[in-house]
Amino acid sequence: MRFFRPVLAAAAVAGCALALAAPTGAAATAKAGTAKGWFAWVGPKGAPFFIENPPDGRCLTMSQESQGAHNATALPATVYPQKECKGTPLRLAPGSHAPRNASFASVKFGSH
Repeated sequence: MRFFRPVLAAAAVAGCALALAAPTGAAATAKAGTAKGWFAWVGPKGAPFFIENPPDGRCLTMSQESQGAHNATALPATVYPQKECKGTPLRLAPGSHAPRNASFASVKFGSH
């Protein structure tokens, strides 16, 4: 699993913008137990963020303001309004997205 924050002034990607409170893996490719693909959202001041190949079945708590979730993984994603995957969930099918102004505090991938 890798975390990214695109650099706005260039096409390069900075891989060290840890936007989620979860450990990162060194592998660049998806392994068993990951939601192959990427999940994107808008962070503070409208900055775009995304995570590649997030873990399946594990609750990831956001460490900052997050909204406008876009699920481009092969698995469903569920976003929650509270940390630790609590509150009324919003399920996002593969390829779908939440409204841009819809805030969330945690996310989980896969069927649960």
